[in-house]
Amino acid sequence: MINQKDNKNIAVVGAGGWGTALAMVLSENFDSVIVWTRNEDQADEINLKRTNSKYLTVNKIPSNVVATTNPDDIKDIKFLVNSVPTQYIREYYQKYNINLKDKYIINSSKGVENNSNKTISGIFEEVYSIDSNHFAVLTGPSHAEEVILKVPTTVVVASDSTEFAKKVQEIFFTNYFRVYTSDDVIGCEIGGSLKNIIAIAAGIVDGMGLGDNTKAALLTRGLAEIARLGEAMGAKHQTFSGLSGLGDLFVTCNSKHSRNRSIGERIGNGENVSTILANSKTIAEGVFTSKSAYNLSQKYNIEMPITTEVYKTIFENKDPRKAIDELMKRDAKNEWYS
Repeated sequence: MINQKDNKNIAVVGAGGWGTALAMVLSENFDSVIVWTRNEDQADEINLKRTNSKYLTVNKIPSNVVATTNPDDIKDIKFLVNSVPTQYIREYYQKYNINLKDKYIINSSKGVENNSNKTISGIFEEVYSIDSNHFAVLTGPSHAEEVILKVPTTVVVASDSTEFAKKVQEIFFTNYFRVYTSDDVIGCEIGGSLKNIIAIAAGIVDGMGLGDNTKAALLTRGLAEIARLGEAMGAKHQTFSGLSGLGDLFVTCNSKHSRNRSIGERIGNGENVSTILANSKTIAEGVFTSKSAYNLSQKYNIEMPITTEVYKTIFENKDPRKAIDELMKRDAKNEWYS
């Protein structure tokens, strides 16, 4: 159980679907959970109607989940769960006067920042001076739509601090939300971020009706290139066989809840990429991350053919059929190459 002194000492920043789902998990272990949002109408809906209809089809947000738009309401909170999308983190906390001094950050977002090509731990360290021992990443195969229904789910929390990782494990552990610990922050970040790129490719395969053989090859080779880049950046190989690697890749590439897979499916069906993105109500991090991952592959001189083709399909309007054809015609290789 959570220590009594910590029972009112946690907040979720960002009231999207995943932030709301995590607040509902936390409500099992805390007397109260604060959800901070910049949107007053959304805060009122959560507090008065117990719904967050823009993001989740649920009408039973627990009464001990309280939404606010006032940064003063969370200034003394010890643990902050970040669910702000990756591309907005750099300026978000400063813009809304959210104090991060002496805070412990539990990041639940996924992605790699454009321009800087930094993972989220790097953004919090550079911009907000968060010590690595005060940072953890919570990741794994966990769609919000199922978590709110209390479907059995397993995730992993990684931190440079073993003590903090175990604390986060305790904070989130319930009879339907099982948490494992890891010390491989960069591995968990890269696995959780780059799987969204492969999910876009999986959606393209689905949209084109290419079948199980193609999709199995895509997931397997996609995981191989994610691991190649991750290891070049200092990650452990075994991490990519775990929840933040294979587990998250599998669920995101196959689920009806996956925004990234859905965008890929629409591309595979022949829709225009620009039109799809312009009309999307929610953020698919794989779109942004494909650009960052492509840049990282160049920086580390890592061959990432699937990532490259997804990047070119999105940002250079490459025909996905041509991309698949070129992937299949690449030079023959040993399966395990670096």
